[in-house]
Amino acid sequence: MHVELLSYTPDPLRLLYTAARTCYSAGRPAELWAETASAAAMQRLIEHIVASGHHSILEHAYFNFALGGISRSCSHQLVRHRLASYSQQSQRYVEGPFDYVTPPSWEGAGEAWGRRYHRVMGELNDLYREALAAGIPAEDARFVLPNACSTQLVMSMNLRQLVHTVGLRTCTRAQWEIRRLFEQVAAVVRQAEPFLGAFLVTKCERLGYCDERESCGRYPLRADVLDQEERK
Repeated sequence: MHVELLSYTPDPLRLLYTAARTCYSAGRPAELWAETASAAAMQRLIEHIVASGHHSILEHAYFNFALGGISRSCSHQLVRHRLASYSQQSQRYVEGPFDYVTPPSWEGAGEAWGRRYHRVMGELNDLYREALAAGIPAEDARFVLPNACSTQLVMSMNLRQLVHTVGLRTCTRAQWEIRRLFEQVAAVVRQAEPFLGAFLVTKCERLGYCDERESCGRYPLRADVLDQEERK
C-alpha cells in the first residue's frame, strides 16, 4: 500500500479563515483575504468555529491523493464515501498479470493456508491470461479476478469529508486494510499541513466517548458517559 499527497488547496489556512470571517463580517471576501493576520490568529478562529460545530468552512480545502496497492475489496469500501471524487485504474483497459493483496490472517492461520491462498491467486491469474489468449475480451476475462486484486486510483476529498472518513475508518472496528489506508492518509496530511491534519483523528478522540456497540477500551461508551453525568 502506498499513499501520496499529489496536491492540495493553496494557502488553505487563509482560505478557511476568510470563509469563517465572511460569515460574520460586512466586508467583502476579497477584502478579508487581503487583510494581514498571523497564522496563530487564523488558527484560533478556525479552532473556535470548528469546536462550535460549524464545519462547513472545512469544505473549501481540498486534498488530492494517489493511492496504490490496495485491494478491490478495499476500494469497494472506499467509494461508499460518496462526497469525494475517484478515478480508478480500469481492469478492462489495463491487462495483467495482476498483483494482489494478502490479508495477514491468511498467513497467520498457518503455512498451509498461506500456500493455498497464493496457489489459488496464481491459478486465477493463469486462467485470466489464458482467457485473453483465447480471444475472450478483457472486459469478460476479468470476471475471474478476485477482490484481492490490487488497484490504483486518484482520490480527492475536502477537509470536512476527510475529518468524517478518518474518524470512522481509523476506528479499531474498521476493516484492517481501509484502517491502514486512512492512517496513512491522515499522516501525509499532517506532514503537509500540521494544523489542519490535527483535525484528522479517530471519532472517539473528537467525541470523548465511543459511539459503537462495544468500546475497544480507549474511551467509555456514550451511554456510560451519560450515566456518569446523571449521577453527578
